[in-house]
Amino acid sequence: MQRLAPALREDNVSLDLISLIKTILAATKEISFRVSQAHLGGLLGSTLDENIQGEVQKKLDVVANELIKDILLESGFVKAISSEEEDDSVAGDENGKFLVSFDPLDGSSNIDINSLIGTIFSIHEAIPGMAADDPAQFKQAGHKQVCAGYVLYGPSTMLVMTTGKGTHFYVLDRTHGGFLLVERNVQVPQDTKEFAVNMSNQRFWQAPMQNYINDLLAGDTGPRGKNFNMRWIAAMVGDIHRVLQRGGIFTYPADSKNPEQPYKLRLMYEANPMSYLIEQAGGLAMTSKERIMDIEPDSIHQRVEVIMGSKNEVEACLAYYQ
Repeated sequence: MQRLAPALREDNVSLDLISLIKTILAATKEISFRVSQAHLGGLLGSTLDENIQGEVQKKLDVVANELIKDILLESGFVKAISSEEEDDSVAGDENGKFLVSFDPLDGSSNIDINSLIGTIFSIHEAIPGMAADDPAQFKQAGHKQVCAGYVLYGPSTMLVMTTGKGTHFYVLDRTHGGFLLVERNVQVPQDTKEFAVNMSNQRFWQAPMQNYINDLLAGDTGPRGKNFNMRWIAAMVGDIHRVLQRGGIFTYPADSKNPEQPYKLRLMYEANPMSYLIEQAGGLAMTSKERIMDIEPDSIHQRVEVIMGSKNEVEACLAYYQ
């Protein structure tokens, strides 16, 4: 099996970007260890604080955020970082070539039940001539990403990553401490019989999504003419990993539960990097109106509607909005 750096060099990834990726992965290896020891180390449960999203922080959220933040800011590779757990972007090295956005621990509600969680990251090139402390440099569309990926902390620690030359799977080999390439150019099946959605919000959805899901639930007696299974892990990393491996559609649609906040998922920390991975694997990543990676961000904590996965099923879903 091929190690990470040689695999990246085959894809003509620059040495600077390879060094940055290795820096991020050094932090995720430490997070993987902390996650495995969380119960023994007193890291389960919540803090008394809320993050900028208004969500109560888990102890491991704080630990993971500090690990990634510190190692990136000390690396010299990044001009600035933005994190789901930080109020504002954080300036790094004025000469840094890259911007990194990350969700340090996606699926925090799964921490205390020993279920799937992961780290999501997105890398853009820094904008020349713009100050490191200027948050406007993060207002770049997702199609300008130079790398995106996530590290899934499951039975094995897996890295799923793209640099624009396909989506590839790596596994952390604990015998030597490095990530090994296990599957190159993963492809999402174009058709599927699986969907992932938080059904508890069904009554708050718009009519098109209500109708689409109702038709899936009708199975082979309904207009779709086939039976669908619902899967929901409550961690985007887990649900998207399943879609990448065997197909499916993942959606977090707009809802009216909180009219001032109709969307759940963050554009920069979740939707953009996952869209890059899905599209590089032959799938589609959309809102009900447009391609996610064409959205020009207006803030680092912007939220968006998400419909992504198997190409034909995403198109079938979008047809309900026409």
